Order: sequence, then structure tokens, then C-alpha cells
Amino acid sequence: MTKAKKSAGAAERRRCVELADEIRRHDRLYHVEARPEISDYEYDRLVKELEALEAAFPELRAPDSPTQRIGGAPLDGFDTVTHAVPMRSLANTYDEGEVREFDRRVREGLTGESFRYHVELKFDGVAVSLRYRDGVLERGATRGDGSVGDDITANLKTIRTLPLRVRENRPFEVRGEVYMLRSDFDDLNARRRDEGLETYANPRNTTAGTLKQLDPKVVAGRRLRLFAYQVVDPGELGFDTHSGSMNWLESLGLPVSGDREVFDDVDGALAWVESWQEKRRGLAYDTDGMVIKVDSIIQQERLGATSKAPRWAIAYKFPAAGEPTRLEDIKVQIGRTGTATPVAVLAPVVVAGSTVSRATLHNLDEIRRKDIRVGDTVFVEKGGDVIPKITGVVLEKRPKGSRRWRFPKRCPVCDTELVRDEDEVAHRCVNVACPAQIEGRIEHFAARGAMDIEGLGTKLIAQLVGKGHVHDVGDLYFLDFEDVLALERMGELSTKNLFEGLTESKARPFHRVLHAVGIRHVGAHVARVLANAVGSLDALEAATCESLTEIHEIGQTVAASIVDFLHRDESRGMFDKLRRAGLQMVEERGEGRRLLEGLTFVLTGTLANRTRTQAGDLLRERGARVAGSVSKSTDYVVAGEAAGSKRRKAEKLEIPILDEEGFERLLREGP
Repeated sequence: MTKAKKSAGAAERRRCVELADEIRRHDRLYHVEARPEISDYEYDRLVKELEALEAAFPELRAPDSPTQRIGGAPLDGFDTVTHAVPMRSLANTYDEGEVREFDRRVREGLTGESFRYHVELKFDGVAVSLRYRDGVLERGATRGDGSVGDDITANLKTIRTLPLRVRENRPFEVRGEVYMLRSDFDDLNARRRDEGLETYANPRNTTAGTLKQLDPKVVAGRRLRLFAYQVVDPGELGFDTHSGSMNWLESLGLPVSGDREVFDDVDGALAWVESWQEKRRGLAYDTDGMVIKVDSIIQQERLGATSKAPRWAIAYKFPAAGEPTRLEDIKVQIGRTGTATPVAVLAPVVVAGSTVSRATLHNLDEIRRKDIRVGDTVFVEKGGDVIPKITGVVLEKRPKGSRRWRFPKRCPVCDTELVRDEDEVAHRCVNVACPAQIEGRIEHFAARGAMDIEGLGTKLIAQLVGKGHVHDVGDLYFLDFEDVLALERMGELSTKNLFEGLTESKARPFHRVLHAVGIRHVGAHVARVLANAVGSLDALEAATCESLTEIHEIGQTVAASIVDFLHRDESRGMFDKLRRAGLQMVEERGEGRRLLEGLTFVLTGTLANRTRTQAGDLLRERGARVAGSVSKSTDYVVAGEAAGSKRRKAEKLEIPILDEEGFERLLREGP
């Protein structure tokens, strides 16, 4: 007698609805709004729970269940594109046993046939579709909901590694992943910190948000890159294997990862995947797993696909990185522009070779998205192997009675009420006399790339502000020698060195002064643009928003920030002190300073007498452009000690390479 199948009860029905709603919300956050709240691992766990419920109780599986869809929707502001071939997602797993189960299903579907697996890196970026016609890139689109995406052709054309024309007149479509190098992501965040802006959380989210920008000029400044990973309908183009189609894409000049191999069985494929667990950390970009595909196109077609994913491929994801530790407290730090940043205070834990006890939490929205609470056990990793960050929470270990963290209402330093603008995620202290802001502004003023004042460190700055000797950066140049000498850890020699550093800083060019004073949105590059365009502080103070926006690269937001800053009483007082101290308030624009006009340089390795930042500043002052990577348009590569791949690429392209002596001579004499 056959046992009757059990029907779903109220608890199962309720849980099914909860899971479906939660997954749909995360689909929209990930695919449309580009601000995911949970890790891929946590998302996959929700989906698997729903799949298990629907398998146990088929009557709960609705036609619009998230398990039957890819997720996402087109975004307002772009034209929509219907994909001729749906952009399916991949089945994925974190378990070797499930990969072997995938292999069993493939062998069952190809009974008696031999087959091979193609294994490639899975890039942690944003999937796009590219269509070429008559050798020209005709259209590029996002995945969207798998059937309909956004037309982002103009944005994709800003990716310098993506060819706009290829040597192939047949129409073809290719799928790829747009990503950002960790170094470019770090540079972008450094620029945003310089400009007093909120920093971004990670390269993947930043890439997704960048592709949704309506202004391609913004996209062009973000240095996005792309890897092509699949030809659509390869059989129609005459390819027998996926590996052959990838070699063809590479021959056309499309960027294709060289880290791909073909194996005769699943054991070889899994062994290669295992070898990448640690090796991937040496890559310049993020990966979150490997993709295992049946290599034969005919066999792929025979295996077919579900409504959601192909049956001939699986993504084997790497376990979530990070070390567990306890979140002991959340403190709020005040930056130089008044931004209040929550910081996690952690039980010390060793991550990637060093002890970590603090990690930035960015803002309240980030804390809410991850549901981080004091007392939680959290996973900590280093973003780009440098900056500590919390990647997730171990909910099973959450203490009973824990409460959501609340942002303090008042500044922890000066007790001024914290405010939050409607169009910003950050809370701010609006008291410009807040000691924490003063310390931050002085630290920024003294930093390399700004006034580069030797001997003026964080602890000394805190003493100068705390004792009331300094209220703004202008006061630095009117310090009393005896007052400084009386401070803790300040002897005769260190005090003398500080005053010598202050005297030397008076010779820094006007654009360095303009960057150093900390105008919001005005980093080193914008300061140089302004100084070259207006010529002096007097001219800048007389400028209006309208006249500033006529300068190339200066938009309305930047212009308004400059005018607002220059017309504050405290700014006028500060600049008056800097004028009396003898700092440069006029940009020198003589012929001798434009020796390298129009030339492009790349810096690599370590220079003995200058930092790379200092070398780059000297090049820009002489009219040169400093690029981050070597290409055919590079005129010179400056190679210090331990120069690596950039030097090798320059040698391959026969680009002139300068040692430090040659570089210094070029700065003096020109090419």
C-alpha cells in the first residue's frame, strides 16, 4: 500500500511566503539597486531552503516563485533590450559532493559518451551581453531579469579593454563580466576621501552602480574592465567546443582570462579548483569561485537547460572568506568634513597575517543591511587584503536579548546634534569648530600629496588642538617654538624639524594649497584643474558658480561646494593667515613648467628619492598625464626597483623605459 504524501501545513505555507518575499527583495537589491544586503552564501541558503520546501510540498510552488526566475528588472532611465537568448544564471554550490552529483547527472545524460570539462574562473562582477555586427560593437546590455535588460552601450564603450571593432564581419553575441581592479577601487575611495565623500563598500557593488550611471563621463573615470566568458550560439558560428570559442574570442582581441583549463574527468577539474583556493588571492581582481562546463557544444545542447540554468554547467563557489571574532562595541568617529563613521571594535583576531581589532562599518544603512549588533560573532576579512571589513554575522551565535544598534544623536566629541540630509546616507556633525574635525583637517593639510609637512603626525596634532595652540591650518605657521617644545614627546630636535618642515611647505605650489585646505569634492586632480584655470586665490574668490562650471571637469556640485567654502567667515580668516605666512596663492604657469605637455607616463616599482605620488605630481605640474596601466598610447615608463609586469609589458611594446636618473633628467630638461 502506497503511503499518502503529506500536505503542507500552515507553518510550511507561511515560511514559503516569507522566503519568497525575502528572496524577491534581495533580487531587486542585487540586480536593480546594486546594493545587496547579504552575502552570496546567505542568499543561496535562502534559495535552497525554499527549493527544499517546494520539493517536499509541490503545491507550494507558485508560477512566479523566485526559484523559477533569475531575478532583477530593468532600471528606469535606460532603453530596454530583449535578449534573443535568455541570460540564465548558473546552478551553484559550495560543496564538492554536489559537484560530483552534477557529474553523475551529466554522465547519465550522455550515457556511454566520453566528454571533457572546461574549468574557468568565476568573476565577482556584473554580467553583460555584447552584440557585434559587421565587426562593430552594436549594443551592450545588462542581464536584467534574464529576458529583458538595460541598454548600457554608451557606458560599456568607456571600457578601454573592450574593442569597439573586431576582425569578424559575421554577427555574433558574447556574454561577459564587468569588474573593477581592487587597486582602482582603492584609488577611487582614496579620491572620495580626499573630496570628503562617502567611500564605497566593495568593487562589485561599485561596478554595478557605475554601470547604472546615466552620464558616461562618470563611468569613464571609474576604470571598469571586462572579461568575455561565453559565445552565444557557438554552434551557429561553427564551433565544436567552448574552449575553441574562447580561443576565437581571444584572437579577435576581446579580453579573455588566461586562467582556464580542460580536463578529462571531474577529479582533474576539482583538483584544479582546489589549487585556486589560495592562489586567487594573488589576482588583482575579485573572484568568488570556478565554473565547470561540459566543453562539447553538441553535448551542451543535448543536456539542455531548465527555465533558470543550463544543465551542462555548475559554479563551484569558494567558501566565504574571513575569520570569526566577537563585535565588542560600535564607536563613532568624526572626520574632517564632519562625517560620522561607525567603527566596529573587535576582539583581536589574526586576518591575513596581521592582528585586526577595528573595522569600518561605513554608515547606518550598511549596519542595517547586514543586521550587525554588539555582541555578535562576525566574520572579518581584509578588502583587497588591506582594509578590514565585516562580511557577515553568525546568527546562530547571536546573544539572547540583543538589540539593533542606534546611531547616537549627538557628536561624541563636541556634543553637537548630528544631522542627516535626506539625499545622503551619512550622519554629520555640523560644528566646524569640533576638535575632531579640526584635527582631521590639519592631518589632511599636512599629508603627502598636500603640504607634505615632515614631523606633523596624528599625536602631535591632537596635542596642538587640545592645548588650544591651533584652531585652523593657518595657525600652524604662527606657532611659538617654546609652546611646541613643552608638549609631550617633543624635544629640541623634533621641534626644530617641525618648524623646518613648516618653512619648506611654504614653497608648495598653489594647487597643492588648494587641495590641502580640504574643500569638499576638491581632491588633488580637481585642485590642479582649478589652479591652472583661474590662476590665483584672488580670482577663485571672485568666481561664481556659473563661471566655475565653464571650466572643463567642474560640475555644478563641485562649483557650489567651492563657492560655499570660500565665502565662509572661518575660511576667509584661515586664508588670511596663510597669505600672511607667505604660502603660494598664485599658480606658476611659465613655459618651463610645461616641458612634458601631452606626454603619457606610467610609474612602476620603488624610486629611491621620491614616492610615486611625488613623482606623479611633478609630471602633472609639467603638463604630463600619469596613467595606471601600460598601453600603446604610453610615451614613457618610469621603472624603479622591483618593477614587475608593467615593465615587461613596456618592453614588449617597445616603449621607452626610464630609470630614476633618466627620469630626473627628463624633469629638468624635457624629452
